[in-house]
Amino acid sequence: MPKLTDYVKTAEAAEILGVAQNTLRKWAATGKIPMHRNPANGYRLFKRTDLESFLQEAEKTIEPTRRVRRPK
Repeated sequence: MPKLTDYVKTAEAAEILGVAQNTLRKWAATGKIPMHRNPANGYRLFKRTDLESFLQEAEKTIEPTRRVRRPK
């Protein structure tokens, strides 16, 4: 059974991912990242393991942008 300590609120999750809270809310609304609700107060909660998985997937899709220039 998951513990409440396995989850973080929107502000902390956004900080972990390095994005604005509104960006995280949009991603959750569109299903890009899983979101849960606290049954007591309805707050958005994000599972720490889901955030880690999201970051790992994002790292895989990032292409190297730096190219080595060769002299002509």
